[in-house]
Amino acid sequence: MKTKKSQKLYKKAINLMPGGVNSPVRAFKAVGGNPLFIAKAKGSKLYDVDGNQYIDYVLSWGPLILGHAYPSVVKALKKATEKGTSYGAPTKLEIELAELVRKAFPSIEKMRMVNSGTEATMSAIRVARGFTKRSKVIKFEGCYHGHVDGLLVSAGSGGATLGIPDSLGVPLSYITETIVLPFNDTEAFKTTLKEHWKDIACVILEPVVGNMGCILPKEQFLITLREETEKFGIVLIFDEVMTGFRVSFGGAQAYYGIKPDLTCLGKVIGGGLPVGAYGGKKEIMQMVAPEGGVYQAGTLSGNPLAMTAGIETLKILKKSSTYKKLEKIMSQLEYGLKEASEKSGIKVKFYRAGTMFCTYFTETEVIDAKTAKTSDTEKFKKFFWGMLQKGVYIAPSQFEAGFISLSHSEKDIEKTIQSAYKTFKEL
Repeated sequence: MKTKKSQKLYKKAINLMPGGVNSPVRAFKAVGGNPLFIAKAKGSKLYDVDGNQYIDYVLSWGPLILGHAYPSVVKALKKATEKGTSYGAPTKLEIELAELVRKAFPSIEKMRMVNSGTEATMSAIRVARGFTKRSKVIKFEGCYHGHVDGLLVSAGSGGATLGIPDSLGVPLSYITETIVLPFNDTEAFKTTLKEHWKDIACVILEPVVGNMGCILPKEQFLITLREETEKFGIVLIFDEVMTGFRVSFGGAQAYYGIKPDLTCLGKVIGGGLPVGAYGGKKEIMQMVAPEGGVYQAGTLSGNPLAMTAGIETLKILKKSSTYKKLEKIMSQLEYGLKEASEKSGIKVKFYRAGTMFCTYFTETEVIDAKTAKTSDTEKFKKFFWGMLQKGVYIAPSQFEAGFISLSHSEKDIEKTIQSAYKTFKEL
């Protein structure tokens, strides 16, 4: 595998950007070596600057559920670009995307479009605090909700990858407003609410944790969260930035039958362009300016290009045949990877929720941050590079979810499974 051009670009980038990247996990620090620089992408494939081709299971960290440069999305974007890239004023497109989102997520009665998942979670928490007149937030260890100061406490994803559970520059006063609990621990949650409910504004979580790999909720866990938050008048926030349209068309809340008070979305609803959204019960969202006293604004919020890509993406996802195909592809990949590991004698735990998945190099059932950390990261490093050499691009971190798209073919899946078997054998 030639990487000469990528290495040359990395040397330039390292002098211009921290770590040579604009988001930490891209730097390959968790797997060693230097990052690849991508030249283009189409369908299920990535092409780096050295001309190497890869079957892509990162998909821009989740948004590209249709695949790269999906024809109808590209066509719609070309048309939209000719009309202008940003107006800073309302458009019909914002209404159209909001209506599509509400049909998929009936719990979102009113919503506000923003520019990123981080902005969505940050804003949702502010609204919850304004609504309840309380200040404390409960989050769960390993759940990542963006680089919000008060939520960078025992964070997953980039934090776990780099071995820094907290970030420098976060005032201690912010952290004192955050209570961190183990994911899937209903007793710890109930005990905490009994002691502190008068101070707790909201509970925020990824209903399926995608920033520790892919950790599924226990059957009673989400039910308990819903029952207890209702009992104490606490706002329940589902961070579905990753799980929205990935776990199912209506996200994790539809799949598990739980109705949160507020939902945060991103990734898929922008069709590959920068986007985020938060919304929920009308009485809560009426707190947002200009209707209410909770201030939040954004120059590029609801910009016509992101709205256009989102609309085209959700129109395709609305078709029942789309998820049938996605389920078929994902089932084949799941079965094949499990079989490959068994045949090669490598012990792994494979988990998936809809179109997101993760393979952990452990014999322990992964249910929270503690058990996720039992995974052998040295083995994962070797697995990552082995797959890359065979033309399969997976996330450069054990603690990130993988994704499939509508563009992945049976041929792609077969090659991936064969590559995994060979790499497992090499381990």
